[in-house]
Amino acid sequence: MITIIAEIGINHNGDMSLAAEMVHTAKKCGADVAKFQIYVPERVLDLERPNIKKHWDTIKAAELTFKQVCDLKCLCAVEGIEFFASVFHPDRVEWTEKIGMKRYKIASRSIYDKVLAKAIAATGKPIIMSWGWHTLEKGYPVLSDYPAAWRRTKRLYCVSKYPTLLEELDFHENTFRGRYSGFSDHTIGITASVVAMSLGATIIEKHFTLSRDLPGCDQSCSIEPAELQQLCNMRDEIEIIL
Repeated sequence: MITIIAEIGINHNGDMSLAAEMVHTAKKCGADVAKFQIYVPERVLDLERPNIKKHWDTIKAAELTFKQVCDLKCLCAVEGIEFFASVFHPDRVEWTEKIGMKRYKIASRSIYDKVLAKAIAATGKPIIMSWGWHTLEKGYPVLSDYPAAWRRTKRLYCVSKYPTLLEELDFHENTFRGRYSGFSDHTIGITASVVAMSLGATIIEKHFTLSRDLPGCDQSCSIEPAELQQLCNMRDEIEIIL
């Protein structure tokens, strides 16, 4: 089975009505998971980067409170879609443990965060990790220091560039039958995700928005509802073929 993760991320811009509509639409299109990002922007982002400065107001507005996290978890339960999140701080892991999130996502930028790795490993839950910031110089992500957690971890092929050009990808016939379980896709459109599924990827994570015309730094590399519907339909057909 192939899991489609609709990465709402921060594309809700702090508007919980918009977030609710996005969750509903993701479920209607056939996505299995609605994913968010739980972090304090000042503790994660480089405030001097031009793209961060440009979108700072929407980034800051999208910072979720504990109540909003609870509300989104309940909303996903009502819609019948899994609530999921990239969590960037140990104190936010405490939040997601309180609401009973079933598994964890470690974003590319966090794979060398020792304190976060320790907190997530201690939950004993399944983990999905994007591999985009991995370098040979830095070595394996610090989660590998926790063998039990490492065995519970599924890795996603990822190029940490927004958007990623198709020529920057490097798939081969064994990409998703060995090292990686799936693909965190930052390209424009769904072609790369479809190719990944055909090569054996069992998890596809794709940024999702109701409209790329909305403000925010992640909107440009996100897919809209019609594309998410097409991606989910192709997932179903690829599963039949394979």
